[in-house]
Amino acid sequence: MMIDLKQLRFLLALPVLSVLFVFDGCTVGPNYKRPAVNVPGTYRGETTEATSANQSAPSQSMGIQPNTQAQQNERASFGDEKWWEVFQDKQLQQLLRTALQNNYDVRIAAARVLQAQAQLGITRADQLPSLGVGGNITNQRTAQSGPIPSFELTQGQTTASASWILDFWGKYRRATEAARANLLSSEWARKQVVTTLIANVAASYFVLRQLDLELEISQHTLSSRKDSLQLTQTLEQHGISTLLDVRQAEQLVHTAETEVTDLERQISQQENAISILLGNNPGDIPRGLELTEQPHAPDIPAGIPSALLERRPDIREAEQSLIAANAQIGVARAAYFPEISLTGNAGFQSSALESLFTGPAGVWTMVGSLSQPIFEGGRLKNNVRLAEAQRQQLLLTYQQTIQGAFRDVSNALVAYRKNREFRMEQEQLVASAQDAARLSQVRFKAGTTDYLEVLTNDTNYFNDQLLLVQAQFNELQTLVQLYQALGGGWQSPHSPNIAP
Repeated sequence: MMIDLKQLRFLLALPVLSVLFVFDGCTVGPNYKRPAVNVPGTYRGETTEATSANQSAPSQSMGIQPNTQAQQNERASFGDEKWWEVFQDKQLQQLLRTALQNNYDVRIAAARVLQAQAQLGITRADQLPSLGVGGNITNQRTAQSGPIPSFELTQGQTTASASWILDFWGKYRRATEAARANLLSSEWARKQVVTTLIANVAASYFVLRQLDLELEISQHTLSSRKDSLQLTQTLEQHGISTLLDVRQAEQLVHTAETEVTDLERQISQQENAISILLGNNPGDIPRGLELTEQPHAPDIPAGIPSALLERRPDIREAEQSLIAANAQIGVARAAYFPEISLTGNAGFQSSALESLFTGPAGVWTMVGSLSQPIFEGGRLKNNVRLAEAQRQQLLLTYQQTIQGAFRDVSNALVAYRKNREFRMEQEQLVASAQDAARLSQVRFKAGTTDYLEVLTNDTNYFNDQLLLVQAQFNELQTLVQLYQALGGGWQSPHSPNIAP
């Protein structure tokens, strides 16, 4: 059959023209609708002031947004603050920047995002026609054989082909929807890694500063106890004190020495742990503010509970996984319906190259096909059941993640407030223990008491100092936990305009 260039262009454009037909088709499977979730009006564990501010917001279902921008501003959340505003220690900020750039978990999560992007491109390509061109030239020469003379034959051929499986039932559109949701899920997973990394680096740094302060206290105590031992030995030599007093003073010195040695071990190991978080080999970690100088507010605004569902990366990741599973139901159901495909080939073929593109040299074929599954032994039905069961599993996971998020925030709110109260009480206890230790030294030097009283009060003062450091660390630790529970950190992974 003869074909001219206009006919060839029309043939190659035929799949594109079929787009209108495809979009007129239906898309099987359920459209995603965000599930309703019971969201409390306030967090359990909030202060009285915060609870009163939130009374105007009753329990909401997932999908209901705060009423006005003014309400959102009035009830801002600690989780919305940038991490360099929360952690104001310059050295800690530098460590966080290094970790965000070099940490292997963050880089692995970013690579997973790139994989999901590529997979989306692969899946989306199924919706489009496949086009190809080709050509060949054959030259054949045969020698004379008896009465048959020799001859030479040159043949040329050019072809263009197009094939398309029409997405009339939305199978590939649903698959693309699932791939897009998987991409978003991997992106939220990366943000969750960022949030976790910020919390881990900050918490590890505070542990290091806690150990530094404990070491400082232990070294100061060791020096004081060595002076006291020297004094006790002098008194014993002059018959004013006893050998028992000397041995008790030695106990205090040895106790402080063992504490110093153990703390030095812990500090080195903690520096190694932080170095790994930074993506570096084990090494020294620079210090900034003392543990007691780290700024933090007495009360932390938690914000609107419903906003947590939009801010927490793990919740958003779980929802995108649910969206992907919901779309896969449509992919499974589309297998029940006929598959319609179009295939076309067009080109030119001639034994003479000079006449390759003339009208008589044109050739073309076009095929339309339809296939309908009749019996699959229950495969199609069970594929749908599998997709529906997977969606149900991810729905439950999504709901469980939300409940776990509210639990995390409530626990962190209570812990932060109670740790702060405990720290304030411990400060008073240390002040009393310090005065008791001082009075015992005065009484011992005056000869009105034995060294056992000094031993007891000095030990109590030393232990209470260490407990105060632990209380100060716990307060900062719960601050980090609250920031992480509220989904803070991922919104601004980098901190420009902050000097190292």
